[in-house]
Amino acid sequence: MAAAITAAPIIAAPTDTDLTSIADPALWGFTIAGVLALLVLDFLVTRKPHEVSMREAIGWSTFYIALPLAFGAWVWSRWGSQTGVEYLTGYLVEKSLSVDNLFVFMLLLSAFAVPAALQQRVLLFGIAGALVLRGIFIALGAAVLASFSWAFLLFGAILLATAVKILRDQRSGSGHEIDVAQMRSVRLVRRFFPVTEGYRGPRMTVREGGQRMLTPLAVVVAAVFATDVVFAVDSVPAVYGITGDPYLVFATNAFALLGLRALYFVLQGALSKLVHLGYGLAAILGFIGVKLVLHWAHGEWDGVPTIPTLWSLVVIVAILGIVTATSLRATRGRAGDAEASAHVAEPGAHRH
Repeated sequence: MAAAITAAPIIAAPTDTDLTSIADPALWGFTIAGVLALLVLDFLVTRKPHEVSMREAIGWSTFYIALPLAFGAWVWSRWGSQTGVEYLTGYLVEKSLSVDNLFVFMLLLSAFAVPAALQQRVLLFGIAGALVLRGIFIALGAAVLASFSWAFLLFGAILLATAVKILRDQRSGSGHEIDVAQMRSVRLVRRFFPVTEGYRGPRMTVREGGQRMLTPLAVVVAAVFATDVVFAVDSVPAVYGITGDPYLVFATNAFALLGLRALYFVLQGALSKLVHLGYGLAAILGFIGVKLVLHWAHGEWDGVPTIPTLWSLVVIVAILGIVTATSLRATRGRAGDAEASAHVAEPGAHRH
């Protein structure tokens, strides 16, 4: 992936979304190796199915929040405040979008009736799939942005369209219940493979009745992978609207995703309280979409203003603070609605 990115031509433009990078091949290699090591560690931790205690979840969540913040401090001290702010802003955007991932994961785990002891294993497969897809999208995005200036306009349009869809879903006021039987990924799997009626522990395939069969665990993992594609389309253009450095784009995505397994169990109850998160995500994606469109327009007409990354950070923090406060106020004294808070899982998978 690093080779694909560094081989792309670099465009020159005087804004903070230029495709230049702080990373050399050695730093790329070290970072990718570190991410893979952390992923392997998570698989080792979850190799024996068990229900996750709050103490365990908080411990791992603390680690996965401290690690990216320490990395950000190193980036700031090594490459200066501008790069540090780009990393911090990108990480905040990706972490916000990853919380939306958690809503959909929550609905999928419920729809497939995944046993509590197997839930973190499903989440980890989802995170691994998301990391691979983000890596591919980041490399492709860097190549496209470096070759075609209008790609900034395209990315901006994608984010604006996504923002409108999220806002429409949020304003509809109806929850989204996942209909497993209507999910395209599930229909595709069941078309080609027989599936057992119940779970068989952490096993994805078993031999029963003289034939090899998939277990429901394999089907839910396939469904999670399908949703990873949808979220990659949102998140990669969003962070490219913050920084033009493919290395920082990869780092922010990786750090935001790696801690999701533990964060899910910490926030499992609190997630349903964030009933206005959809409004916040729509505002953030819309804002970054406008930022990308302005970046493209500035390259065509010098008089068009651009939005500095520092102001982007201020706006995003303000939006998240407002929707968190209004959500907590709206759900005071009552349970939240996790279904109404989630936006996209997979086309054709919702019923109202």
